[in-house]
Amino acid sequence: MFLRELELVFVHFLTYTAQNSRILCSMNVKQIIISQKEERDILLTRDYIPRESLTSARNSLKNDLIKVIVGPRRAGKSVFALQMLKDFNFAYLNFDDERLLAIRDYDEILKALKEVYGEAPYLLLDEIQNLEAWELWVSRLQRRGFKVVITGSNSRLLSRELATHLTGRYQSFSLYPFSFREFLTARNFNFDLSMHSRETLGTLLNYLHNYLEIGGYPEVVLGKVDPRGYLRTLVDSVLFKDIVRRYNLRFAKKLSDLALYLLSNASGRFSYTKLKNILSFRSVHTVENYVKYLEEAFVIFVVERFSPKLKERFKSPRKVYAYDTGVVATFKSRLAADYRILMENLVAIELLRRGKEFFYFQAKDGREVDFVMKEGLDSYQLIQVSYDLSDEITRKREFSALIKASRELGVKDLWILSWEDEGKTTYKGLQILVYPLWKWLLQGPISELMP
Repeated sequence: MFLRELELVFVHFLTYTAQNSRILCSMNVKQIIISQKEERDILLTRDYIPRESLTSARNSLKNDLIKVIVGPRRAGKSVFALQMLKDFNFAYLNFDDERLLAIRDYDEILKALKEVYGEAPYLLLDEIQNLEAWELWVSRLQRRGFKVVITGSNSRLLSRELATHLTGRYQSFSLYPFSFREFLTARNFNFDLSMHSRETLGTLLNYLHNYLEIGGYPEVVLGKVDPRGYLRTLVDSVLFKDIVRRYNLRFAKKLSDLALYLLSNASGRFSYTKLKNILSFRSVHTVENYVKYLEEAFVIFVVERFSPKLKERFKSPRKVYAYDTGVVATFKSRLAADYRILMENLVAIELLRRGKEFFYFQAKDGREVDFVMKEGLDSYQLIQVSYDLSDEITRKREFSALIKASRELGVKDLWILSWEDEGKTTYKGLQILVYPLWKWLLQGPISELMP
């Protein structure tokens, strides 16, 4: 009898504990959401630099597709989403908050959201990749009638889950650090392409120098932080938070060494075997995985060598670029290197921003063209980047590489993006268009610039 009574007491205790635990959990979730709402409301009162894709993003809210905003950490995804949803009734959850990640009952989160926000048809889920099984929950939210906007800082994790669980039910927007156009907006500098003085152009070129050196991360551009210290800390944070901790890596120092090497050699070629030998990795497979992690976390992106043969593309060395020239300048051991290197990296970012498919090319004799850009099924453009063409040796090297690639690939559309030189020239029977980088950055895609 005593044992039976004791058992009943124990059952009542467990029931009471579970009920109070649920009450406590509910109160905790509610308090977290209230504090995040206060943060959201403060952010909505501030003025921000309008991003170039904002209009199309706001127009996309008319359809019921899940909106996915991806890009590097601190590039402005959250602010972009807030700008996108401003004037709409929306609820907000930030999954960079570890308190929220400890909650396993997603219905409890939804209940608290309803209690705090009421009937909010739009739902902004920030840094969604931190939430376990997020894609299933997002899919369920959409089926319940929510118009969902999500942001994320892990490209392949997001794309893999989106392809698996949300096929055809989402629309994505890539957001990178400020473009040069956005940088000038932040500097309150209005430039008329059709009519400008040499003095104004000089100011513009000074801004371009500055942009190449500090990059386009919003907090850097707006002068809120020291560029070098901020960018180093940002990269370190991404390595630890988005890679080491996510994948439980045992050799964090190796990852850091690899990132430092690749960022220090931005615009350069690499092979996995070479990286293994230089950095003393145990296997090529590990190097491949670590490079993939750096790509996923938007630390670097890689460009393949152009070849009509897929097998040759995969076997050839790749070129590496950073998503921000300020990061390159921060990690380069000798910045004097090179504005040309920073210019090349900037062109790669801009091609990425414009959604272009592009490669690099190496001719049979070893001469290299920076970019082979695909414009259609069988239409290509060759783009070489050069800071200064005044030196005859430099001109000959750049022109010869273009001509060699043109003849091997059968491509006649030849460009050199320079610092400020402009004009057409004929070299060995082929026409080359020399165009200033600043003008290319401020105008539309290359296809729109054809004379």
